[in-house]
This record gives sequence, structure tokens and C-alpha cells, in this order.
Amino acid sequence: MNIQFLKDVEEGLNSDPKFLSSKYFYDKIGDDLFVQIMNMPEYYLTRSEYEIFSDQSNEIIDALEINSNSYFELIELGAGDGLKTKALLNVLLDHKYQFDYIPVDISQNALDDLEESLSKELPSLTVKKKQGTYFEVLKSIKTSNHPKIILFLGSNIGNLLDHEAHNFLDQLASTLNKNDKLLLGVDQIKSRDIVLPAYNDSNNITAKFNLNLLNRINKEFGANFDLDSFNHVPEYTEQEGIAKSYLVSNKEQAIYIKAINTTFNFLKGEKIHTEISRKYNDAILEKILSDTKFEIKSKFVDTKKYFADYIINKR
Repeated sequence: MNIQFLKDVEEGLNSDPKFLSSKYFYDKIGDDLFVQIMNMPEYYLTRSEYEIFSDQSNEIIDALEINSNSYFELIELGAGDGLKTKALLNVLLDHKYQFDYIPVDISQNALDDLEESLSKELPSLTVKKKQGTYFEVLKSIKTSNHPKIILFLGSNIGNLLDHEAHNFLDQLASTLNKNDKLLLGVDQIKSRDIVLPAYNDSNNITAKFNLNLLNRINKEFGANFDLDSFNHVPEYTEQEGIAKSYLVSNKEQAIYIKAINTTFNFLKGEKIHTEISRKYNDAILEKILSDTKFEIKSKFVDTKKYFADYIINKR
């Protein structure tokens, strides 16, 4: 039993308003659903960042100032299925750069699937997968004095509130040496009619993904959530620049969780906040990076300017 998950569920459902952490989306079902989400026509984020890597990998590598004759570590946080990264890896291998690829993910299932696909598609690549939370893994490799390039793509940083993102990046900088690099992918602020469908696709895959969190609690902790009694509801305004996802109780109900022998009461219309997805511009990112040892060096965008990948240097 995942004791930390259980503690976080108990804390979140006892809070007012209720919440559940998005980091628990990713069991095997959640992993598979998220891959489906990335292929939905409404989900522009993956396509936009993939375009950047497909069309501009050479320019990105030049901007990273990698020495082709020196070994470095390419560490990806939240590697997932590696779709976008493979474009970069291909170019690095073609140009005979000396590096190991170190994918980091909390999901062992995602890492195993990634390793299998890389062994088929890029057999010459050295992969050293690491399962765990980001800072657990970074702490374990901090003693290495090799140059490091950290990949944090897919606007994963957007799942954090601004003060949390600041603390995360400040802590990340502390694990790196001077002139190590961070390649940070972030979604750009844009209109509601573009953003909102990305979190509410017409095939309801995002709804299934969000509701699977309740399904996971049922399976792992003996809860009795009725998934038909909750609706997936996203919200977004351009002024705030933050997409939010909720599970909303569509009736008055009581949910029992056997593992903690506790009942949680829900009013009709009561929300469980499950996720945020922050959208950025240069000013927001500069503010978040203030008082850290990171500074922005370069920026790459897709043709529609929906998404940006920033190269950030450790001072």
C-alpha cells in the first residue's frame, strides 16, 4: 500500500475546498490515457513542442553550447513516452555527441515502456533510467561532476503554483554546477477558445484521465467512489493564465474509504481540485526565476507561438 498516497488523499478530502494531487494520475491506466490525450486533436501542447524539437534541434544543440568532445549527462525529468526527446536524441547521436540519457519518472511503467521503445528506435543510445521523485534522483547523482543538461518538457512546471515553481527551480539550481543547463518547455498564455478544449476533448479522454484518480483510490484503498456521480470540469481565463481541472459531485453523497475507515461527505456541486496548468510569458517566467541562480539564455517557439522552450543557464 502506498502510505504517502493514502495520507495525501486523507488530507485533501478533509480540506476545504477538497483537493487531490495530480501526481497520482499516473498508474498504468493513467499513463495509457495520457498518451491518448497527447494524440487528441485538441491537445496542441505536444504537437507544438514536438514541432520545435523536430525543426530546431540543431539550433537548440548549438544554443546549449555542448562540447562534442566532452561527455555530459542528459537528464529528463518526467520523461513519459519520450516522443519529443527522441528528435533531439537522434540529432545528438548523428553528430556523435558523447552522453548518457537518464530518464527520470515516478512511473516505473512509463520508464520501462520508454526503455523498450528506445532500444528499438535508437539502439546505440545508452539509457540509465531512474525511478523516483525528481529530487530524490537528482540528489543521488549530484556527486557527479560531469556537465549536465536537464530536460523539463511538456509544461510540467505548469502543474505548480508560481511560488512552488520558484522553489522547485531554486532547489533544482542548487543541485547543478555552474554553466549546467536547463531546457524548460512551457505553454504560452493564449485565448480560452484554444486552451480550454485541450483539457476537455470531444472524446472525453481527459475526463476519463481525471476520473481515473478516483478509480485508483477505489482499487488501492477500498473506497466506493461512483465515477458516474462526478463530472470532469475544466476552467480557464486568459487573465489569470491558469487552467484548472476539477471533479464535481453531481449529487449529495457520502464516500467511504476502507483503508482509513473514514467517510467523506459531498454536497451537490462540491468540487475536488485535481490539477492546474499554468500558462506563461517571458515576464511571468522571469519573475519565477528571480532570486534563483538560473538565467534565461535562449528561447525557441513553434510557428503558431503556442509553446516555448527556454534554455536556462546555471550561473
